[in-house]
Amino acid sequence: MISKVDHIGIAVFSIEEAMPTYRALGLEIHEVEEVPQEGVRVAMLQCGESKIELLEPTRDDSPIATFLAKRGPGMHHLCLGTDDIQADDERLRTAGLRVLRPAPTRGAGGCWVQFVHPKSTGGVLLELSQPAAEGEE
Repeated sequence: MISKVDHIGIAVFSIEEAMPTYRALGLEIHEVEEVPQEGVRVAMLQCGESKIELLEPTRDDSPIATFLAKRGPGMHHLCLGTDDIQADDERLRTAGLRVLRPAPTRGAGGCWVQFVHPKSTGGVLLELSQPAAEGEE
């Protein structure tokens, strides 16, 4: 069940170059991680109960590099937290929404993630995210 706004993903050319804006807002990097399968470096900034995720491409063919080439820096996606990504994935499919992956996959922080195409959501790329169970690889 979807229970919260987990984070807002912001595409940036450089995390370091983007940080002065967020520092001016009183935010600092909580953690940085590279997600090789997505070709992205991720910096998480805690903002109350939610987070801001800065997404920096690590290769020219990554989805974030493509996004930046087409649109420039800015909001990339809205992530909703769930406690049952499998059930939510099935519910979205049954409702006729276009999901981007055949099944949830691993994302930043080892979370299970699924994306919903912007054409199904009024122009917003949605991500669903569920933390991995303790001890789950």
